[in-house]
Amino acid sequence: DKEKLTKILTYHVLAGEVTAKQVKPGKVTTVEGSKLNVTRGSQGVKVDNANVVAVDVMATNGVIHVIDSVLLPS
Repeated sequence: DKEKLTKILTYHVLAGEVTAKQVKPGKVTTVEGSKLNVTRGSQGVKVDNANVVAVDVMATNGVIHVIDSVLLPS
């Protein structure tokens, strides 16, 4: 289902380039249009229930931050 896959993939993308130093706790809006919650604590940075395991992977089309699970839009 191409439409469902597009929704899942764009749920993992933010508009613009945001490095780890620029990330602030709070709600962020995805390209898909939903909001994710970013938190920072003693265990590191989380995006909803996913842990951020690598940051600032520079790519030709933006900055990648690796998480340890797949997030699904509601």
